[in-house]
Amino acid sequence: MKNKLQDSRKHLRQRALQAIVSMEFGQDPLQAAQFSYLYDQEEAQEVELPLFLLQLVTGVSEHKEELDKELESRLKSGWTLDRLTTIDKSILRLGLFEIRYFDETPDKVAVNEAIELAKEFSDQASVKFINGVLTHFVTE
Repeated sequence: MKNKLQDSRKHLRQRALQAIVSMEFGQDPLQAAQFSYLYDQEEAQEVELPLFLLQLVTGVSEHKEELDKELESRLKSGWTLDRLTTIDKSILRLGLFEIRYFDETPDKVAVNEAIELAKEFSDQASVKFINGVLTHFVTE
């Protein structure tokens, strides 16, 4: 039986972002993915997590160090990831992960999806910033 949870890629990216933010506070990637996927359900359910969600969350976790190095190389002089908000940093990591390691997502789609996440979860200045940083990786 198909569960009633939304499994569109856009929705799963939102859930992945929530999990990635949770990981910043020490949560295990699999637990973070499960919690973000089920957090608004009335009753706890036993469901199989969508592969796409797991790939995004575990991929960002496994490649975090490389992603951070690449992202910091694109920040303006004197800026570090530590100066960014947790949500912006997480959106950048997720977007760059899809660009670098997830061949199923075209690079421009990864950038556009990151921009959409920033529009929903951050502010207009962050939208422009995230677009600028991630676009550098697409045009290399």
